Amino acid sequence: MLNAEARAPAAIFAALGDRTRLSLIERLSDGEPRSIAKLSGDTDLTRQAITKHLTVLEGAGLVSRMRAGRESRYAYRPEALAAAKAYLDAVSAQWDEALLRLREFVER
Repeated sequence: MLNAEARAPAAIFAALGDRTRLSLIERLSDGEPRSIAKLSGDTDLTRQAITKHLTVLEGAGLVSRMRAGRESRYAYRPEALAAAKAYLDAVSAQWDEALLRLREFVER
């Protein structure tokens, strides 16, 4: 079982592993919150399908939902991707250190 620190990046990567969700993030990344109707307007997807994808993105912390009258508007949360990037940077640093140790061992 993954600890809480490892689960957060895993949820983000899983959410972004879907082409539709990645497209939604791309559309929301301009900073303008949008309704489900607006997000589904120029796609072949139903509002229900968009809602399911947005629920996954919200669960991963990539979007936030706010009520505006009777509708919900979704906004991109860049701090979630920043946390995932920090995780990847840490893993990359660990691999760099391991490879350096291996190189030093082989060269001895």
